[in-house]
Amino acid sequence: MEMRMRASEDIEIGEDITPAIPALCFCLNDSFVSSHCSSCFSPLPSHHSSSSNPFHLLYCSPPSSCSLSSSTSSAAADSHLLLLLHSRPSLYPHGDSSDLRLALRLLHHSPPPPLSLSRDRIAGLLTNRHKLMTREASDDDEFVARIRSGARAMAAARRMRDGLDDVSCCDHAASEYDAVLEEEATALCLVITNAVEVQDKSGRTLGLALFCPSFCWINHSCSPNACYRTLLCTDPQTAPSSSVQGKKPLRISPYSCGCGDEDNQIAGVVCSNGILTKESHCYCGPRIIVRSIKRITKGEEVTVAYTDLLQPKAVRQSELWSRYRFICCCRRCSASPLTYVDRALEELSVASLDSLSSNISFDTDKATEKLTEYIEDAIADYLSSDDPVSCCKRLEHVLAQGLSDEQLECKEGNSQATYRLHLLHHLSLNAYTTLQSAYKTRTSDLLPLCPERDEHLVEAFNMSRSSVAYALMLAGATHHLFHFETSLIASVANFWISAGESLLTFARSSVWNEFVGWGLPVLNLSSITAHKCPKCLLVDKFRTIQLDSQVQYADFEDTRRKFLVCVTGFTHEVWSFLVNSCCYLRSFKDPIDFSWSANSKFSSFLEIDARSSSTDMHGCEVEEDSDSGKIRIYMFQLGMHCLLYGGYLASICFGGHSSLTCHVQNIVDGE
Repeated sequence: MEMRMRASEDIEIGEDITPAIPALCFCLNDSFVSSHCSSCFSPLPSHHSSSSNPFHLLYCSPPSSCSLSSSTSSAAADSHLLLLLHSRPSLYPHGDSSDLRLALRLLHHSPPPPLSLSRDRIAGLLTNRHKLMTREASDDDEFVARIRSGARAMAAARRMRDGLDDVSCCDHAASEYDAVLEEEATALCLVITNAVEVQDKSGRTLGLALFCPSFCWINHSCSPNACYRTLLCTDPQTAPSSSVQGKKPLRISPYSCGCGDEDNQIAGVVCSNGILTKESHCYCGPRIIVRSIKRITKGEEVTVAYTDLLQPKAVRQSELWSRYRFICCCRRCSASPLTYVDRALEELSVASLDSLSSNISFDTDKATEKLTEYIEDAIADYLSSDDPVSCCKRLEHVLAQGLSDEQLECKEGNSQATYRLHLLHHLSLNAYTTLQSAYKTRTSDLLPLCPERDEHLVEAFNMSRSSVAYALMLAGATHHLFHFETSLIASVANFWISAGESLLTFARSSVWNEFVGWGLPVLNLSSITAHKCPKCLLVDKFRTIQLDSQVQYADFEDTRRKFLVCVTGFTHEVWSFLVNSCCYLRSFKDPIDFSWSANSKFSSFLEIDARSSSTDMHGCEVEEDSDSGKIRIYMFQLGMHCLLYGGYLASICFGGHSSLTCHVQNIVDGE
């Protein structure tokens, strides 16, 4: 028995499929309970945080409607759970308790469903309890243990709320578990299956929310035709009277892949109660909007992604099974052989030092595991130990030279071999992301040490352009994959915006002015709008789509094609300058055109001279070139194109009023 949502009409790319759907219930993550309103999720003034009771949930001051939620949270036992877990941390040793508190709120808000559905659905939402709790694993399975200990903590908190001192339900043996904690476990399973992270404008996760079936009945696909975004009540789109969302219809309808009496009963209960379109009683909480990222025909199923689409098939399947207990059978996952994108995201090459043949037997899974461990350890050097220098050296070493048998211990046989990642491998993409950030950090660390014309200034300049180069490399690589799998549009939008910001910041950096005496001219770069491109008209395209104008697929394809023509031309002018001090990136002549990768065998990798992989920056200097002024202007124009194109894609994904689109608009207006 599975419910789905399908289009009630033809839907073009970049259109809202739903209005702003209110949350059924929601709660903050533990780390924000003392600093944010537990109803509207807005930051609170500092004096609110000085409450004598750190386990008391905070709200905006009366007469705000947010304060009306205080009695609700008290009745749902939120504060009691926080206090209980503080006094007995061993009761739930699994970190953040927001999923438990959300389940408590669900039990408080939702009326009991019909007995025949009580284990399967609450308020029309699938609990998934049978799959999550009756696993092959034994009682000591970590996931099952988390649900069971969470249910015990929830039951104890409810008893505390009711004034009952006996919290012995926390100590029930596993054999007694089902009979005592059925309701709590079922609600927690529902939260694990259906909850959505709520983020602020910066992308920081503030808490969790549950939404009605009009959203939760939308199933997963690794090649989805829609995406979603959450909104806080401070966003004008969330207001019930908003002119932006007030007239937006619900353009999807439910259907079941089964045809039994149970399916009809579910649909009947849900629709008779108006759950699909029912408004929340509180307008302070988060809302969610679903938007098309592909053309959708009437009757076609609407799908979204539950996992990172830039992961290879095996990783996606593992994550979906671990979290939701299902195997994805979408078009992308069912393709045989693998799609080009999935092959690229997982492809390795192996070469023997004593053989010219590439037909060497090796354990792909073990090689991938060891390469993953190496890269994650290098990234940990940067994130936890604050060591960007070591991180850069290790990542560029593995990207350029790969790892040998001695390091991987995964080859069958005696010949020495080296294993390398495809330049579009998902680990390579992760490495590019980290290198962009690490080089930026190294720049920031060096600049305070730089007196005028000091060698540290040159090194900081080189680090900065390496960071920009990796940002451009990442945007170009993912855009190439986007050509074959358009559902990657949201990720690609973010990468182009990041590349655009990096290029614009570097082009306008005051560091350039320190090299005037070395032959680099002083430039007063004008605003973005003054560099309006007559070829691709991205400024006009971006401003038009911000007005929620309908995007025709043909126009989308034309915009993408013209952008690539422009950005390829600018990249040819600046790439060699950006990678001058980065030996690994110098091996790539073009970070935009990866057509050779799609048209050649995967065993044919770009050969990188091992001697060129050194990250030693000694001897690297800033070019005293009469064309440096032109390069800087080209860099500015390239950054403008990347930023506007990323904003254009973001508008398709999230709408012209989304936080990401507004971020791009603020940069444009600020110029």
